[in-house]
Parts: sequence; C-alpha cells; structure tokens
Amino acid sequence: MAEQTHYEFTAVTAKDILAEHAQEWSQFTRFVTWGVVAVVVGLLGLLIFVV
Repeated sequence: MAEQTHYEFTAVTAKDILAEHAQEWSQFTRFVTWGVVAVVVGLLGLLIFVV
C-alpha cells in the first residue's frame, strides 16, 4: 500500500469558516423543515384514513 508522505495545508480564515457554517445551517434548516412536513403529512394521513 502506498503511503502519503506529503501533506498540503492551506490557511483557514474566519470568512471561510463562517461561509461553511452558513451553508451547513441552511442545509440543516431545510432538512428539519422537510422532516416536519413529512410528519404532518403522515399524521394527517392517519387522521383521514384511520379515524
């Protein structure tokens, strides 16, 4: 197995960290929104078809 002997390091700035954080927050809120919508649709389906 070949071993990597050289690593490339780059400078990380606060601007990069904040941009990444904003993107992750956007993805998280989109996921939570769709999750809540799915739960509501499921509960409405139960209400309509079971009760």
